[in-house]
Amino acid sequence: MHSPLALRLCKSALAANYHHLCTRSGTVAGAAIKADAYGLGVQAVARLLLAEGCRDFFVSTWREAAELGFLEPGLLSVLHGLGPDDEPRSGVRPVLVSPAQVARWKASSWASEPCDVMVDTGMNRLGLGFAELDCLDGLTIHTLHSHLACADETHPLNQIQLNRFCEIRTAVSAGRYSLANSAGIYLGRDYAFDLVRPGLALYGGIPCPAASEIEQVCTPRAQIIQLRRVEAGSGVGYNATFTAPRDMTVAIINIGYADGYRRAFSSLGYAVFDAADLPVIGRVSMDLVTLDASAAPGLREGDWVDLEFDLQQAALQTGISQYELLTGLGRRFQRTWI
Repeated sequence: MHSPLALRLCKSALAANYHHLCTRSGTVAGAAIKADAYGLGVQAVARLLLAEGCRDFFVSTWREAAELGFLEPGLLSVLHGLGPDDEPRSGVRPVLVSPAQVARWKASSWASEPCDVMVDTGMNRLGLGFAELDCLDGLTIHTLHSHLACADETHPLNQIQLNRFCEIRTAVSAGRYSLANSAGIYLGRDYAFDLVRPGLALYGGIPCPAASEIEQVCTPRAQIIQLRRVEAGSGVGYNATFTAPRDMTVAIINIGYADGYRRAFSSLGYAVFDAADLPVIGRVSMDLVTLDASAAPGLREGDWVDLEFDLQQAALQTGISQYELLTGLGRRFQRTWI
């Protein structure tokens, strides 16, 4: 069925970002594909990255893991570990995050299989603390993880976490060790260890200023529902926050905050048609946006426009994080890889 909304997703950009992150880190790069691959479609992303050589994938929950049955055993880990109501799958590793989860794994029928473990080095989120490491005795730990809290900025906690992780590395035997996320890759190879776990940077986000080589993967597109003439002095949209300074042609497009095109783009965002910029005017509503179409006299109802969605620039414009902008893209988009 036709959808008047689309995400144009670039295979070559995704592949280029993956290989750049491998090269930059100097080690193996996995892929965080949680939250439906940050909104881009987890099955398609996993298959594309598999074809590029990726062999380590990370989701948040066992429900997300269930969508990835086509992955070979041993390629997938569940970051939230093993809760009391979870049902593990053979060949999928939990990332155990607490003594209770470790005990649950040891008591399960899966205990002889490899698992991953998360240790806390200063983020105070998920992970075992230093005083809890004795509970790991007897486990076959495939990969020992920690997570950086401030890798996207110059912060003393980065070095503190690295030092703590190195200390834990000497105390806990594991097949591999992994600390760096997307931003952590740009802190230098001391942070890379045996595996890095990028997410945002794979999908076109810029986690820190040094990541300028990352390519945009995702472009939202919307179809024009109506063109109309607005007289000078007339208000446009809810609460008439925009007043036409002159007689003007406007285009109404089929997108809104229900699709993740946030209200913060009101009178800030813009679309593009045949190299002409079409500014958003007035408020973004639930599923409609109004554009100033003055610069595109050839525009017709039914035409498609591209929404400008450079994540770094959009985040600066709106004050909304790149992560939120990307993962908030809604289900009404037709996702098309080119």
